[in-house]
Amino acid sequence: QVRLVESGGDSVQAGGSLRLSCAVSGVRIMPACMGWFRQNPGKEREKVARMPTPAGRTQYANDVLDRFLISRDSAKSTLYLQMDYLKPEDTALYYCAARIEDCPWLWSTTDFGFWGQGTQVTVSS
Repeated sequence: QVRLVESGGDSVQAGGSLRLSCAVSGVRIMPACMGWFRQNPGKEREKVARMPTPAGRTQYANDVLDRFLISRDSAKSTLYLQMDYLKPEDTALYYCAARIEDCPWLWSTTDFGFWGQGTQVTVSS
């Protein structure tokens, strides 16, 4: 069973930066498809970024494009999300997700069967 543990969330001011980490365990190698999502109370979970592993084309939600960067370190079995130029609307609980199979052509929350517990990001104006 895949286990995912997020860390790195914090409270920052608008324009600041954070790097989130997702430690992967329970599998021989990192899952073939991994991604980041975020969610606020009363709202559905939103797509943020995804990437195939060990390497491949990445995909980002329009509102984080050119500000966020998804990456990995296979030696450390860790997925990252570098977030720059943070905005108050980026405030959310951020989740790491994984699926064993390759990333599908279309991107959906239902693609991912394994989820972390979430890490809170709060951006003040």
